Amino acid sequence: MNTLKQLKLVLLTILTITFFSCSDDDSNNTPSQGTSTISVKLMDRPGDYEHVYVDVVDVRVKVNDTSDDDNWVSLEAINTGVYDLLELTGGINVLLVDDFVVPSGTLNQIRLVLGNDNSVVIDGETFPLNTPSAQQSGLKIQVNETLEPNIAYTFLLDFDVDESIVVAGNSGNINLKPVIRASVEAQSGALSGSITPIDVQTEITATNGIETVSSYADVDGNFVLVGLTEGTYTVTVTPDPASGLPIQIIEDVEIAVGSTTELGVILLE
Repeated sequence: MNTLKQLKLVLLTILTITFFSCSDDDSNNTPSQGTSTISVKLMDRPGDYEHVYVDVVDVRVKVNDTSDDDNWVSLEAINTGVYDLLELTGGINVLLVDDFVVPSGTLNQIRLVLGNDNSVVIDGETFPLNTPSAQQSGLKIQVNETLEPNIAYTFLLDFDVDESIVVAGNSGNINLKPVIRASVEAQSGALSGSITPIDVQTEITATNGIETVSSYADVDGNFVLVGLTEGTYTVTVTPDPASGLPIQIIEDVEIAVGSTTELGVILLE
């Protein structure tokens, strides 16, 4: 009888230890709970067009969801409307979403949904810009960024206009097949400086061999390149060929997260 009691006690002890061990494992594998906030800004790389107008009506996201289902959450964009992408260069951007609360975890995708009022101006003539997929389901941008609890994230959506606008064969239709680069402002740096003389249109391009970001100097000669990942860049300063001024190349420009590298005044000569 004593032997039977001892056996039951041993079995009970084993079951208790096993139960608590499984519980501990489960708690360790449970994703962290909490919320994060998201802001979204829209900007553009320079393009060889006079104007590119896009009609922004919504911004949506998928968080912690890699399925093909239509489980998108609207971020309730605050600044919807028609924007000229070519005005959103040189560090200028528009805030589309401001501090929207989402569950922490993985931000899988961002969708930029466009309306019907999209157009491009070439040689003074306005053409409709066809964006059927953007109007129906939105422009999908793969992100896959980890969102930590109680952290605010600002995502920069950077259009590449030259890569995004496609003339469809002999039909003459002009389509928007967007190439958009998404970066996190909190995990990137910036580059700034100024050009003289200021009356020469000048493009500034920075590349680390993987990513390339460019902008034009504004009417005062100033420029800002944002959304640069940390690392060493080569900066190319390209004046308008009609000016006769040579291209300048600046090597080994260091970009750090959360700071702006200042190049100072660049003399075109």
